[in-house]
Amino acid sequence: MVTTSPEPTLAEAVEILSAGTAQILPAGALAERLALAAKEQRPLRVKLGIDPSGSDLTLGHAVVLRKLRQFQDLGHTAVLIVGDFTGMVGDPTGKSVTRSLLTAEQTAANSATYFEQVMRILDPDRTEVCRNSEWLATMTMTDVIRESSRLTVARLLERDDFAKRFRANQPISLVEFLYPLLQGYDSVAVRADVELGGTDQTYNLLVGRELQKGNGQPPQVVLTVPLLEGLDGVEKMSKSLNNYVAINEPPEEQFGKLMSIPDAMVPRYAQLATDLHPREVAVLAAEVAAGGPAAGGAKRRLAKEIVALYHGVPAAEAAEGEFNRVHRDHAPPSDVAEVMLPDGDSVHLPQFLVSAGLASSSSEARRLIDDGAIRIDDVVLEKRRYDVPRAELFGRMLRRGKRQAVRCA
Repeated sequence: MVTTSPEPTLAEAVEILSAGTAQILPAGALAERLALAAKEQRPLRVKLGIDPSGSDLTLGHAVVLRKLRQFQDLGHTAVLIVGDFTGMVGDPTGKSVTRSLLTAEQTAANSATYFEQVMRILDPDRTEVCRNSEWLATMTMTDVIRESSRLTVARLLERDDFAKRFRANQPISLVEFLYPLLQGYDSVAVRADVELGGTDQTYNLLVGRELQKGNGQPPQVVLTVPLLEGLDGVEKMSKSLNNYVAINEPPEEQFGKLMSIPDAMVPRYAQLATDLHPREVAVLAAEVAAGGPAAGGAKRRLAKEIVALYHGVPAAEAAEGEFNRVHRDHAPPSDVAEVMLPDGDSVHLPQFLVSAGLASSSSEARRLIDDGAIRIDDVVLEKRRYDVPRAELFGRMLRRGKRQAVRCA
């Protein structure tokens, strides 16, 4: 966890909480709010909204959760809001077309799987969990009109996604205009001192400040964190781009993926995806800049830190040992499954790769073969060789890359 003294000074707390952030608005507000909380001898109420549109959390999702955990480690309260009501509306952020609405049942099913994963990061004893249907579902039309009066259409069109669609004569539903209002009202309902979010949420978080002012509350501090790049070091981490590390993946899988990131990404991952103190991150950055063995050591330290966060130190050390076996000693993975070959003299590999879990479809399997990504033991399969004698596969390893393999039986 964060390596600070039991009672950090205000300056130390600001240093820790500011590290890895994109913006803190308004300038100087975080230090002021921390000082006021200390004077009043109360924890800050730090809000984070969860969008229940998916089910698995990646290291990209975890960036803001790790920042929230830093607030908890400094004695503050995390107020986690499951957007079961706003999920039915759909966040228009970054969308070029109007979103289809989710049902209450869909949002409930999606958010249910989040909690086990989220609580692997947060401290449950310092976490309040709310569903925004608790207050939004009971609002009257009078309530909605009153809160709507605090925003203007001109202000709403300041959003890049709305402005672009408006200029292109693309439809924007009134429901989408209401989304920032609803999310902002969450801050009023829970009396948030601070709200966290990704940089793509800045507008929505600032609306919360406006609504709090209108309701006679001190406006929250807005703290945004960057969007973490994926394993390629270029695109945003995304399951659809297959450049992600999921927090519930096995330790060996996490370690292997993290060892594949570009060296230049090590400091950024250390800053956004670990609990290392900013000064420790600076040490890793210097090691990467030195290149050679020092850079490789920094990447190993990063991989072990992240795996340990989700699986513990022993599992991280075991994952490093498995990585060494496979990548340094060129041994097959220790968890290779045995898969029965189909009957007959010949095996149609595209179909078999799918049944063995090495490809998601026959078309992907053919592409992998043609790209030289499939090997029998250590021999690369020739391009367009889709049918192989059964005797040639029996008892041997069929491998996709270095981490995925099955033993043919």
